[in-house]
Amino acid sequence: MTDVPFPVMSQKEPDAVGVVATWYVAEGEQVVADQLLAEVQLDKVDVEVPAPCAGTVHLTTGEGTEVAQGTIIATID
Repeated sequence: MTDVPFPVMSQKEPDAVGVVATWYVAEGEQVVADQLLAEVQLDKVDVEVPAPCAGTVHLTTGEGTEVAQGTIIATID
């Protein structure tokens, strides 16, 4: 199983909170490495989150959910 963390986008504020803006995949969907999984936002900055590997996606965070940087937002197995 591979964790997909919310990217660390602010080194100055390690406890900063961002939002999972959009999921581009559904729970249980098969993905390939580097496929776009989600778009996240932190301090008006949008970042795309690619799949680190191929496998089945298991979402741990819903759209619109606020999470701290580094929090696991999905897993792939």
